[in-house]
Amino acid sequence: MNPPTPTKAVFGDYLELTKPRLSLLSVLTALVGYAAARPPWLPIEFASLVIGTCLAAGGVAALNQWLEVETDARMRRTADRPIPTGKIPTGSAFVLGALLCCASLAIFFIKVNGMATIFTLLTMVSYVGWYTPAKRNSIWATEIGALAGAFPPLIGWSAAQGGVSTLGWILFVMMVFWQIPHFMAIAWTYRKDYATVNFPMLSVRDEKGGWVAGWSFVCTLLLLIVSVIPAFIGLTSFYYGGVAALSGLWFLGRAVAFLRPATREKAARRLFFASIIYLPITLVALVIDRVLFF
Repeated sequence: MNPPTPTKAVFGDYLELTKPRLSLLSVLTALVGYAAARPPWLPIEFASLVIGTCLAAGGVAALNQWLEVETDARMRRTADRPIPTGKIPTGSAFVLGALLCCASLAIFFIKVNGMATIFTLLTMVSYVGWYTPAKRNSIWATEIGALAGAFPPLIGWSAAQGGVSTLGWILFVMMVFWQIPHFMAIAWTYRKDYATVNFPMLSVRDEKGGWVAGWSFVCTLLLLIVSVIPAFIGLTSFYYGGVAALSGLWFLGRAVAFLRPATREKAARRLFFASIIYLPITLVALVIDRVLFF
């Protein structure tokens, strides 16, 4: 049976290539870093941050899919992406991704500042040049991806201040720890897909899931601890500290449920959705606290 003839790409296919939902997370966390730094209102700088981060996130997503076209085509959850289906040629995907990344760096360099440009470049290099190839040969790929995905708050903070202060680095660490249980839940749910393409992920090697769940629990606990530190060192009020503690304890409860072998499948999905709910609650509380009390 011959494969179906690829249809002509439409705008929606190119938009999908930029992974808009994942890219939105990068933009929002960059804005959290910017707002929490409490800069003066500079409309052009703010607009440049938003546009530049959108372009960077979309460009990185396109280049990631360009590099992973072979494995994407073999996994059920990614086989219908624009490149494996033939809707977008690999060359077009590379050109689009490269142009978006270059445009982003130009905007940051010309309209924002050098430090924000450096963190944007680090995001691109670490995600495309380190995380993407690591997925093929390293059990630590998830942790590498967590580091790469934690740079956007530093982009926003440095856009606001020209550098990064203590709270900015705490935000970075929070994003690193948050991503581990978030992605471990995904990795466990889709472990058969990852095994199909021989990704040496922890969820593939750990067939019973004990290490996957244990590592998720440890990182969620560390996230809870780090998230309340700002309240104890005077960078936020205890109003934020209370929200961070309550939301973190709820998130930790989902991680505890993930530890139970009998209900691990259902618990993985619940942990994933908990991670999506936890992050905006905690980050919005942080921004509101900084705006109202500092």
